[in-house]
Amino acid sequence: MSKISIVIPARNEQFLQPTIKDLLSKAEGDIEIIVILDGYWPDPPLETDERLVCIHRGRPKRMRNGINSAVAIASGDYIMKIDAHCMVDQGYDVKLSANMEDNWVSIPSRFKLDPINWCIPDEKRPPVDYQYIESPTIGTTGDLAGKVWGNKNKDPEIKKIKIDDLMAFQGSYWFMKKTYFYELELMDEKNYGTFRKEPQEIGFKCWLTGGRVIRNKNTWYAHLHKGKKFGRGYSASKSDFRKGDNFNKNWLDKKLHPKQIYDFKWLIDKFNPPGWENYKW
Repeated sequence: MSKISIVIPARNEQFLQPTIKDLLSKAEGDIEIIVILDGYWPDPPLETDERLVCIHRGRPKRMRNGINSAVAIASGDYIMKIDAHCMVDQGYDVKLSANMEDNWVSIPSRFKLDPINWCIPDEKRPPVDYQYIESPTIGTTGDLAGKVWGNKNKDPEIKKIKIDDLMAFQGSYWFMKKTYFYELELMDEKNYGTFRKEPQEIGFKCWLTGGRVIRNKNTWYAHLHKGKKFGRGYSASKSDFRKGDNFNKNWLDKKLHPKQIYDFKWLIDKFNPPGWENYKW
């Protein structure tokens, strides 16, 4: 079976060790974990494991730089990026690679994580499987943000589809071939800045160059929404946020990738998300 390199960008992360332990214990194939310690050392130190590699930054270089550095040394055929505060399904690695093509980006079903008890707090609550891109005429900033697609998430017939097309997703977890990561020219620091619009960059580049973003419901993960209670790890200046948001808007009427074969209207027509009915192209 192909090897998977798991990339974890981390900045002042409270639940990094439980996340690593979970990934190591539930993997059923050949994996390595590459953690980027962005300007800090965990206290207490991380537990050693032959499958764990750490990149330490003396000063923070931010998320995109960290992901790029980890991918550069990754020895796996696949790259799996995950946040440093997540729980995963048993055999997640095997289930992801079993349903995959060379030009796909795969995202598991997403639940909410209770990090203190390390569990999904409400197992009857359905996962967030579907999101859509918000119309710039509706959003407060017009930055093509991802929004939860409530009707699709509640549809019992759609729930039966285990591999389905995905318009938008949260950037906390994604999976793809390492060669495809470089083909899409991902984690663009020059135009997007250090942090902002990670899933939009991935999703737009994939779909508009002829690839496919999927939700793989055969496996799942649980993600912590930090908020005020647990604080934030990575942060960025307002100017850095604006840089990413403003560049992201260019997808509406420009071709931003040399291999792009579709315009943005093609993506909207494919998924027909709410709020775009009266958009003037």
